[in-house]
Amino acid sequence: MMRRTLNAVSRVLPPRLQHFSVGEVTEDVSECAASPQITERASLYVHWPYCLRRCSYCNFNKYISKENNDHIMTKCLQMETETLLRLSQVSCITSVFFGGGTPSLAHPSIFAAILETVSRQVNLSDEAEVTLEVNPTPAGKSRLEDYCRAGVNRFSIGVQSLQDEDLKSLGRDHDSHKALQTIEEARRLCPGRVSVDVMFGRPKQTVESWEIELSELLRVCDDHVSLYQLTLERGTQLFKQVECGAVTMPSEDVTAEMYQRARKTLHQHGFQQYEVSNFARHNSVSHHNISYWKGNQYIGVGPGAHGRFVPLGEGGVVREARTQTLEPDVWIREVRHWGHGTRRRLQLGHLELLEEVLVMGMRMTEGINHKHWEMFSPQTGLDEVFGESIVVQELLQSGQLILDDRGLRCSWEGLALLDSILPALLVELERQISPKASQGPL
Repeated sequence: MMRRTLNAVSRVLPPRLQHFSVGEVTEDVSECAASPQITERASLYVHWPYCLRRCSYCNFNKYISKENNDHIMTKCLQMETETLLRLSQVSCITSVFFGGGTPSLAHPSIFAAILETVSRQVNLSDEAEVTLEVNPTPAGKSRLEDYCRAGVNRFSIGVQSLQDEDLKSLGRDHDSHKALQTIEEARRLCPGRVSVDVMFGRPKQTVESWEIELSELLRVCDDHVSLYQLTLERGTQLFKQVECGAVTMPSEDVTAEMYQRARKTLHQHGFQQYEVSNFARHNSVSHHNISYWKGNQYIGVGPGAHGRFVPLGEGGVVREARTQTLEPDVWIREVRHWGHGTRRRLQLGHLELLEEVLVMGMRMTEGINHKHWEMFSPQTGLDEVFGESIVVQELLQSGQLILDDRGLRCSWEGLALLDSILPALLVELERQISPKASQGPL
C-alpha cells in the first residue's frame, strides 16, 4: 500500500522532493526531527520484488524471476534489515508490512526469518501488526495458514475486481471465484484483520456496474476496504492500448461519481472512512499505513524500498529520505558488499519535512491536530502558517477545509478534492516557513 501512497504524494510534492540525489544536503536543517519521541520508534516495510507476470496497468518496481534465489534474497533482506536498524538506532518497530511485487509467492520461512532478525535487534511486540500482501491465487490461498505461523497477523488481498473479464484484461492471474475463496480463508485465520483492495475507473466500467460489484464485495469482505482509482502510467501496456485507441477509460466525471457512490455505500455498510482511499469498521484500521500518514519514521528494506528516518548510528541529527537500489541483482551485490543497498539519500530540511507531514496528514479524515504539528514545527503553529492566508480563507468559507481547535483537515466534500487543495496549502507553507528556515536550525 505504501507504494501507492508515495505515487499519490509525488503528484503534489515540489520537484525537489520527488527525486533524490546521492549525498545531497539541504541548508535548512531541522533538529526537531531528531527528538527522542520521533526517533525511538519506526515501522518497517519489506519489499519482495518478484511476480509471475506483470499486470497491464502496473509500473511498480517488480521483476519476473528467472531462477529460484529465495535463499540469497532471505539472507540479503536479513542483512539489510540489521544494517538499517543499526543505523536508525530505533528501540521499537511498531509494525511490519511485506509488500511487492507478489510477496505471497515467497516461502513463509522467509518472513519468519526477517521477523526473527527484527526481534533480535529491537523490540517487536507480540501485538505488533504484521501485514502481508496476498495475490488471491490457489498458491497464495494454500499458504495463508503457514504465513500466520510465520508471524503474519494481517492480510491485504489484491482482489482489484470481481469481474472476470476485467481481471483478464488487467493481466491478473486470478478470477473472482479464487478471490472469494481467498477472502473466506483469510477471514477464518485473521478475523477482523483482512483488507481487500478493489479498483475503480477500469476500462468500460460504468457507475451502475461499479455499485453492483461493490455491493457484492461487501457481502463477503472483512472489516477493511481500500479503494484505488486506476490511473494510466506511461510505459505500461494499458497506457499503450489507450493511446492507440484500442481501449477507452471512463471520464473524470464518471470516476468522480464512482468514488462518491462508493463512499456512501461503504458508510451504509458500517465502514468509516479514515483516509482518502481507506475504510474500516470495528476500528480495523491499518496501523502501519497510519504511521506513514502521521509522518512517523519508517525503514524500507528490499529492492526499490523507500525509507524516512534519522540515521543516529552515523551521528545524524536530521531525517533522511532513502531509496534502495531498484534492480534485485544489483541490490543483492550491494548488500553483500556494504550490508545495505541504499542508492540515494537526501537530508530533509525543515520545510521539506513539513511538506511531507502536511501532504500525508491531510489524506486522513482527522487531518493534522495542533499537537502533532507542533512535534515537527514547535515554533510555527498551524494557525500561524495557514490562518491568515486569503486562499485558505476561501477554502474555509467554501466548506472544503476546516481549521479549528482540533487542527487542520478537509471536510467530507473537500477530501474528494484533496489533489486540488494541497497545492494551495503547500504554496502557503513555503511562503511562511522559508524565510524562517533561512535563519538557521530550530
